[in-house]
Amino acid sequence: MAVGLIRACFVALNLALSTAVLGTSVIIAALLRVKDRPGSPYDWAPRLWGRSHLWIAGARIVEHGVEHKRGAHHIYVANHSANFDIFALASQLPWIKFVVKQELFRVPILGRSMLAAGMIPIERQNRKAAFQSYSLAYERVRAGASVAVYPEGTRGNAYPLRHFKKGPFVLAVQAQAAIVPIVIYGVLEIQRKGEFRVYPGTIHMHYLPPISTTGLTYEDRDALARRTYEAMAECLEREHGVVSPPYDAT
Repeated sequence: MAVGLIRACFVALNLALSTAVLGTSVIIAALLRVKDRPGSPYDWAPRLWGRSHLWIAGARIVEHGVEHKRGAHHIYVANHSANFDIFALASQLPWIKFVVKQELFRVPILGRSMLAAGMIPIERQNRKAAFQSYSLAYERVRAGASVAVYPEGTRGNAYPLRHFKKGPFVLAVQAQAAIVPIVIYGVLEIQRKGEFRVYPGTIHMHYLPPISTTGLTYEDRDALARRTYEAMAECLEREHGVVSPPYDAT
């Protein structure tokens, strides 16, 4: 117990320090009009930020299906069980733009640095504003970056998949960008929602085969969401024995 508390304190301290240092570097890069591209601060700073948290927590990443994450113009769709999902994705995905809840953009330094890095704010409870956010995400994809989104919205407290929102799949269709489903497992053993203690552990990241959106239209959004959900649910059950409820189209 005491070790978990001590480790959590170091993670919290690193969150403050790494956000200040790396966030400031991104803000300065934006002020200097550094171009947003692979290899720029907007690319490596989020990865270093995520990796520093994982290292201090004693979390090890094991990637499966790495060949599926290569390339650009992807919409990465991942399950969301805990904060360490965010650190895991940030640490491994190149030149990535996250769709992030609006409240985080009000945090000093963090909010400004996320805007400078091209992250996309979203108001989950405002349907019209949410779709405007996905229009911004569309611009990021068309510029060459990839976008990471959690279709479940908020963090859960268990591994079975929850209801998928349709916005990410409308985005994928509009951008004609392939969806790469990602199943993340192991984060709940490191830190659960609502808990402070942090424990070392292994995070498995399964990159599933890309799902093409070529030729799809807005009317195909639900079928695309269902296909993504079922691929992720099958992986969770096959690899980790986690059974998700049937897909909910409502």
